[in-house]
Amino acid sequence: MTHRTLFKHALIRGAALGALAALAACGAGSEDRATEPPGTRAAVPAPAKKKTVQGLPGMPPVLDPKDVYAADRPNQLSPVVRDFPSRIYVPNSESDTVSVIDPKTYEIVETIPVGRQPQHVVPSWDLKTLWVNNNRGHTLTPIDPKTGKAGKEVKVHDPYNLYFTPNGRYAVVMASLDRELVFRDPHTMKTIKTEPVACYGVNHADFSLDGRYFIVSCEFSGELLKVDTEKMKVVGSQKLPFDGAMPQDVKISPDGKRFYIADMMADGVWVLDGDRFTEPTLMRTGKGTHGLYVSRDSREMYVSNRGEGTISVFDFTRNKLTKKWHLPGGGASPDMGGVSADGKVLWLSGRYDAEVYAIDTRTGTQLARIPVGSGPHGLAVYPQPGRYSLGHTGVFR
Repeated sequence: MTHRTLFKHALIRGAALGALAALAACGAGSEDRATEPPGTRAAVPAPAKKKTVQGLPGMPPVLDPKDVYAADRPNQLSPVVRDFPSRIYVPNSESDTVSVIDPKTYEIVETIPVGRQPQHVVPSWDLKTLWVNNNRGHTLTPIDPKTGKAGKEVKVHDPYNLYFTPNGRYAVVMASLDRELVFRDPHTMKTIKTEPVACYGVNHADFSLDGRYFIVSCEFSGELLKVDTEKMKVVGSQKLPFDGAMPQDVKISPDGKRFYIADMMADGVWVLDGDRFTEPTLMRTGKGTHGLYVSRDSREMYVSNRGEGTISVFDFTRNKLTKKWHLPGGGASPDMGGVSADGKVLWLSGRYDAEVYAIDTRTGTQLARIPVGSGPHGLAVYPQPGRYSLGHTGVFR
């Protein structure tokens, strides 16, 4: 056989072997796939299911399970309040008036006579009305925030503070001296149910992420209550572990896992697991701790220390106190208030000094110190972002 013939046969044989190898490879692959156990192939990941919160019946859906305050972003105003003029409403508890301040000019534009001992100015659940709690006058004065005009007083006994259930079904009057939680119609204020309490001085509250319960502070007996919202019933109580405790404002953390309770005599903030309602721990902030206000980005909480004229800043993400702002000039008594719609200014009443403070939330600088009536207390910044109000001086969701 010639060299050319041998070379030709080698080429043919090599091609045939290559084809057989290729066929074998195809056959092996097909066989492997055919005999592969089900469920062993790489699966395309399914889109993650968004966690939903089973809220109180009738309550608007929770926007973000990781942030209670997701609806409170800067200038995110409801269509209901978008055309309302921006004002600061200051109840002067010893002058029986409400001072109305224009936040742009820092000037009082109106003084509204109200009933005896107004304690707080409270936005209604539907955002349409501001209720002035005339504690010793046993009335509520409605103010139309669109016109700034006061309406006819409504008789309500011992209205120290006022809240609304997250579904808007009831108003909840904190009848401090009567030792009652009074559930009322949110519009007419007609009594629906009265829940007697064993503690003294019910005054402030906040609701759980799902709205199914709320935590109440009892100022004069140093206690906390847990209340079932739907049943309108106290389901738990505990004495704070501090002799002479005097709990004040209550706020829930953005993630809904903790409640913070200011304590004027313990000089700090109690940190409570609301679901378990176990004994809380104390975080000291300053003398006469009183009011708690969350920043518009849900990162920080401003804590007013009424007894020393300071504001402590707590960082939720770092779980620690990061700053303390001192109001200049001495003699300041920062108490209750709220944050401006754009988040840039913290407004607080000066309870013992007949004045109101405007504070820059970026630097802690005092922007203004405005003289008002005697005994200014629970001032309301209005309007503020949010879909509905839970009451007090403006707790929005």
